[in-house]
Amino acid sequence: MNREELLELAKNVENEVEMLFENVDNICEKNSQKVLNAFQECNLQESHLSSSTGYGIDEAGRNKIEEIYSKVFKAEDSLVRTQLISGTHALSVTLSALLRPGDTMLSISGEPYDTLQTVIGIGKEKSNSSLKAFNIKYEQIDLIDNNFDIAKVQERLSQKDIKLVEIQRSRGYSTRKSLTIEKIENVIKAIRKVNKEVIIMIDNCYGEFVQDREPIEIGADIAVGSLMKNLGAGIATSGAYIVGRKDLIELCAERLTSPGIGKEIGPSLNQNPLLLKGLFFAPSVVASSVKTAIFTSRILEKLGYKVEPKYDEERADIVQTVSLGSEDALVKFCQGIQKGSPIDSNVIPFPSDMGGYDDKVIMAAGTFTQGSTIELSCDGPIRPPYIAYMQGGLTYEYGKLGVLKAIEEMEK
Repeated sequence: MNREELLELAKNVENEVEMLFENVDNICEKNSQKVLNAFQECNLQESHLSSSTGYGIDEAGRNKIEEIYSKVFKAEDSLVRTQLISGTHALSVTLSALLRPGDTMLSISGEPYDTLQTVIGIGKEKSNSSLKAFNIKYEQIDLIDNNFDIAKVQERLSQKDIKLVEIQRSRGYSTRKSLTIEKIENVIKAIRKVNKEVIIMIDNCYGEFVQDREPIEIGADIAVGSLMKNLGAGIATSGAYIVGRKDLIELCAERLTSPGIGKEIGPSLNQNPLLLKGLFFAPSVVASSVKTAIFTSRILEKLGYKVEPKYDEERADIVQTVSLGSEDALVKFCQGIQKGSPIDSNVIPFPSDMGGYDDKVIMAAGTFTQGSTIELSCDGPIRPPYIAYMQGGLTYEYGKLGVLKAIEEMEK
């Protein structure tokens, strides 16, 4: 397929998905209103953009950001810190804070993401600092037909010996579908019928603002995510968040800093304007990422590839997968995404070993912030069926151009 034919195909795809894009815009407007209301109701002032160093004791700007996050997520409290390095770090802090030796955590969305397996102590890569090393037990209930096994979940939780239930909203490096807010809401209601005490924790990575409700609104106790994904909008250069019940947030804060200090310290280090601007732009940037995913799904399906989700399916996160069938095709697609990036477009990514992953992984991301997956990026483990996991796109136009470059590279 030459360039002219590819551009004609892209134009046809855009005409086909026009109504879907309108729905994405409607969700974007609802979430934009939610964010704007939070900024106004929390009385954000220019003075809150200023920063602190050193201890950052009781810093007004940082406290205001956490007040705004609590309002957006309809949570009692939040912890939003640049000292939380990644989503995995925030999840590790949360699990370590809420679980004690002898406790049991239960995943009801099947096998968790690769790096979280290492945190728990169930992956091939072993760590003396895993939860398992501290005698914290792990159980798992797999999904059935991409939905929760509610009968099995209720039967297990009725025994009242599980401390924490973990739900991973996004698919991770698996072949299952990501979980919609509606599915998560249904299982939370089912859990509360048999167990009102168990802590329900949501790994919210990649899912924020894709739909018009968030996990705390539907009954979750705590939710965790990265600011290098949806809510950072490509503007925040570091950080993660934890939102939920006030007592649980305090435990997480004490795990991040120290007992007795908790949320009182933590310098913002000139990050406040970036965190606030990132949240302000997040609904629009997430919408661009979803549009990029819809476009990618349809054009690659037309080219004969197996895609998930299909272009017209309801979306629960910004991740689009493409089954490429071979290591060579996966590598070429990722290399094409890199060539379509604004930064390091001359760099050629190859599979390599990475900490926290059992398989070699190829990662393409010519991003302004290292590791920012809300910017157009693509990665995948080198294992059958050789799936590319693509996400992001700061604008739809840049996302589309990057995808077209990847297709050209793969079709050579």
